[in-house]
Amino acid sequence: MKTTLKVLITGTTAAAAIAFAGAASAEKIKIGITQNNVGVDSYQTTYEKAFKAAAAADPNVDVVVLDAGGDVARQIAQIQDLTQQKVQAIIIWPTNGKAVVPAVRKAHEAGIPVVITNSNIAKEGMPYIAAFSGPNNIEQGKEAADMMCKALNNKGDIVQIAGKPGYTTAIEREKGFEDELAKACPEVKIMDTQPGDWNREKSQRVMEDFLVKYPKIDGVYAADDNMGVGALNAAKAAGRAKDIKFIGATNFAVGYEAMAKGEYYGSVYQSPVDDAENALKTAIDVVEGKKVPKMNYFKTPEITQENMKQFTKPVF
Repeated sequence: MKTTLKVLITGTTAAAAIAFAGAASAEKIKIGITQNNVGVDSYQTTYEKAFKAAAAADPNVDVVVLDAGGDVARQIAQIQDLTQQKVQAIIIWPTNGKAVVPAVRKAHEAGIPVVITNSNIAKEGMPYIAAFSGPNNIEQGKEAADMMCKALNNKGDIVQIAGKPGYTTAIEREKGFEDELAKACPEVKIMDTQPGDWNREKSQRVMEDFLVKYPKIDGVYAADDNMGVGALNAAKAAGRAKDIKFIGATNFAVGYEAMAKGEYYGSVYQSPVDDAENALKTAIDVVEGKKVPKMNYFKTPEITQENMKQFTKPVF
């Protein structure tokens, strides 16, 4: 009896892996995924583990798991390889939502449905995808802005640590936050915005510069908790953390722990397990011809010191 084959690779080409996967039953759905950068943070690491586990649990699916390592050219090559090998669906976590559009268009023209996961593709790529699976990052930005308004009682001066420039999630969270802040509490002013590139150490350095530049900072919005805790660490080292409200997104374990200590005001709860499982299910449903929403969001509620006991501590 032949066991179900699960192919897991991280190289620049999928060709050998897919050829190997061909040994599995012809009835199996073959799905390829190219991820953004698995090693950059614990969210992406947990996502990959959850994706592999979900695929392994489904006897009707074979998967090729690739990682672009944050390299746009590498991801484009992976998409091209998956297209040439005629997998039945391609899942893409874009390294850059605009740069991947031509490769996505070619996959679409080859009759291969594309599901974008976690961070959306640029607007011009939307006609070529079957669905987006992930969080609503505009809404997450709005939720963070509403928390900031409440934390500062609708008045104060803040700084913003954005994600990686050009990355759709970073663009959308920044837009959602800024638009809602201007609408909900216009007396809360953003003094400065700098990218933290989803990196805690870089965000700590960004915050150190902010602390030197601005003698009064009432709040910090970071586009994820990894960066938010980096900012918190800088403020603690400078002896100014108690005067600042910290709000993030994608609640990491370190953010949850800082909330429990009363050092971190709030975040947006987002599970990488839900993210991964939703992406795989969306791709399978598309291949099977089921009706799938074009924007297939999963829920990402606000989490603060007040309601955090309703949520389990993140595993990432």
